[in-house]
Amino acid sequence: MAIILYDLCGRDERLRFSPYCWRVRMALAHKGLEYTTVPWRFRDKEALAFANYDKVPVLTDGDTVVTDSFDIMRYLDKAYSANPVLGEGVSYQRVQFFKLYVERSVTPALFRTVALDLLAAIHPDDRAYFRETREARFGMRLEEVNNPEQGRAQLKQLLAPVRDQLRISPFLDGEAPSGADYLLFGSMMWAYTVSLERLVDANDPVDEWFKRMLEVHDAVAGKAVTIRDL
Repeated sequence: MAIILYDLCGRDERLRFSPYCWRVRMALAHKGLEYTTVPWRFRDKEALAFANYDKVPVLTDGDTVVTDSFDIMRYLDKAYSANPVLGEGVSYQRVQFFKLYVERSVTPALFRTVALDLLAAIHPDDRAYFRETREARFGMRLEEVNNPEQGRAQLKQLLAPVRDQLRISPFLDGEAPSGADYLLFGSMMWAYTVSLERLVDANDPVDEWFKRMLEVHDAVAGKAVTIRDL
């Protein structure tokens, strides 16, 4: 069965920056699964009507349709049990907690750091939609949300436990990356893909970890097109 991933693209179809899609891409690479991607843009809701969903990632595996990045990662563990990403039992509960930490703490700080860069990376036809929906979410204009200095300061504080963990192991999940690494990396890759802003200090354990993550799984992330290439 052919696996297909509907994946958010930007002003250039090769620019893929969704943090949630990057989670899935890394999970697929972790399991060594081949797949193809379908580029998708914010306003192309009709393309996902078959999934009864209005955002990506959406994954199809033959006749199976799975939505939501965490549910897709869970599905991959069940359908392809070798090399688990999220695990079961206590391991699953811990990675689920880490998911909430990334989404509710780290990702908002990253957004504050790269909000206007992200707007510029989006396809011009999607920018009005993106501005309207995000400004409604934050209750202010993107120009007010965007504050790289403040975002980096928040990020430095929020990543303190991650930094300490990476001082004792090369990856969050130990000697090799797995679910927790992919959850955080998805958000970091999102910001890195669309912006030239430095997210963490050079030689910070998180920076060293990010460089390692770019190289794992045959450098699937390191070979990706970013704003630097356009």
